[in-house]
Amino acid sequence: MATVKKETKTSAKTVKAAAPAKETAAVKAAAAKETAAVKAAPAKEAPVKEAVKAPAKAPAKKAPAKAAVKPAEPVASVYVEYAGNQIAAKEILDAAKAAFANSHKDVAIKTIEIYVKPEEAVAYYVVNGEGSDDYKIEL
Repeated sequence: MATVKKETKTSAKTVKAAAPAKETAAVKAAAAKETAAVKAAPAKEAPVKEAVKAPAKAPAKKAPAKAAVKPAEPVASVYVEYAGNQIAAKEILDAAKAAFANSHKDVAIKTIEIYVKPEEAVAYYVVNGEGSDDYKIEL
């Protein structure tokens, strides 16, 4: 009986080994048929592929870019304090613009620089690179 068991195991191994060989042969035969079909088919399919590729070249739609969210700029206030008085820098700027606009009606302000002299209680301004002793504001 021991001999029969060995033969049974051997025959089972042989059957298992034979099955993959048969499958391999079947796969090779199918692959050969597909290759033959593919070789014959490219001549027929070539015009079809070109026709299909033309519509496929439509421009791809891009997702809209999200706008970068900038943090809000903080509100700033500048004050000048001197001899018990206080004045906002914004007030000085507005007064300088108004004084220049009153004396120069046809000139646009491109740049403006303000120099505050608290000891004299005045602010001098320079507009578009031009200044004068007359370009001053009493604080």
